[in-house]
Amino acid sequence: MINQCLCCVAGSDSEPEAAASRSRRNPSRSSRGNRKRGVEYPWEMYTLKELLQATNNFNDSNKLGEGGFGTVYWGRTSKGVEIAVKRLKAMTAKAEMEFAIEVEILGRVRHRNLLSLRGFYAGGDERLIVYDYMPNHSLLTHLHPHRGTPASQQHPPLDWPRRLSIALGAAQGLAYLHHEASPHIIHRDIKASNVLLDADLVPKVADFGFAKLIPEGVSHLTTRVKGTLGYLAPEYAMWGKVSESCDVYSFGVLLLELVSARRPLEKLPGGVKREIVQWAAPLVERRKWERLADPRLAGRFDAAQLRAVVETAMLCSQSNGESRPTMAEVVDMLRFAGSGGGERRNKEIVPVQDAACSEDITMTTDHDDVTGSTEPLDRGSWKLTTLR
Repeated sequence: MINQCLCCVAGSDSEPEAAASRSRRNPSRSSRGNRKRGVEYPWEMYTLKELLQATNNFNDSNKLGEGGFGTVYWGRTSKGVEIAVKRLKAMTAKAEMEFAIEVEILGRVRHRNLLSLRGFYAGGDERLIVYDYMPNHSLLTHLHPHRGTPASQQHPPLDWPRRLSIALGAAQGLAYLHHEASPHIIHRDIKASNVLLDADLVPKVADFGFAKLIPEGVSHLTTRVKGTLGYLAPEYAMWGKVSESCDVYSFGVLLLELVSARRPLEKLPGGVKREIVQWAAPLVERRKWERLADPRLAGRFDAAQLRAVVETAMLCSQSNGESRPTMAEVVDMLRFAGSGGGERRNKEIVPVQDAACSEDITMTTDHDDVTGSTEPLDRGSWKLTTLR
């Protein structure tokens, strides 16, 4: 099944139905064939009986979370291993394509900061993906406790060193996908709920159902828009143009969310929606770094580190995709931030009063500016400058 569906992964999204239809006729055929040829996969082929027993027949009390295409359950195998099992909601061509893509990508990548695939089951109308269980749930449940399960709502607030470590780890996992995986991989759905935390709070980037493989020499693809509002890069949301830079934009939003614990998209009085970048921009312009910090930190953070992380976030979330750093550069920036500012800072963000290209500027109004300003925000006018 997996090999049959992969013909669509690196190309367009226009033919999932045909591939999924072929795979439904015999979902395990290609896997059995490869086993006969002596090919060893890095995952395990589970039986439905094993996973039903592990999850207590997908009991509601085992439910860890629910997304657009499936529900995730906690389970324990007969060997005592804790697992997480994603069960697809409906057996549609679209859902099966996402299943095939996620299994293939999880099976091919190995990195400390990427969620590992333990195995899967594909038979009849059931599609199940088995992961390592992450006892500290997702970053979302730590930043927004009311959004999680009752168990996850008991998490204490993340301290500043831990937030910095999570930011760097997630960046390293994403940089691996962009620069080291072959072919390169665009995640397309970077967000707080897709950064899971293990027992030691080590971050694991997860959920590759929307991911795209980028063939060698291809700079971007045009595809149907998938992802989560508030995290989508402008060029992707408007024109479907996807590249590694779109993940960088999403990561910039995630950094601001990690620092401030604010939602990426807020609904203001009157029904107006505001992005987190719009909220942060006037504070950055006025150098009000401390007002960007999560109030639950109660001032317990390194001011220089906070500034460096916020500046990195603003560079990542520029409206012009070509001006954003690569994820490899983001990793370097966050490593510098974590160094405690021992080295001389040689770059910073400054607002440009006279933008060179007016067509690159998106004007928005901050409807709830805590600084008291009613000036429109120029989101396209950030640039990296060298300090003398």
